[in-house]
Amino acid sequence: MNLAVFVKERRKAVKLTQPELAGKAGVGLRFIRELEQGKQTLRLDKVNQVLQLFGYEVGAVPKTYHADSETRV
Repeated sequence: MNLAVFVKERRKAVKLTQPELAGKAGVGLRFIRELEQGKQTLRLDKVNQVLQLFGYEVGAVPKTYHADSETRV
């Protein structure tokens, strides 16, 4: 599941409109719309403001590589 789908599904599950979610998260309505539409460049701090309402956050996660691939640094 990608971030856009996740946020939209969580918002709908708690019965919030986009404007209500924006207000509760302290971000703009435009940001919520872009987030739910899957915009590729968003401010991580604002994404985390939204996700915090649902008990989540985005952070660095190790990428899984195949055993035969090189380790990237």
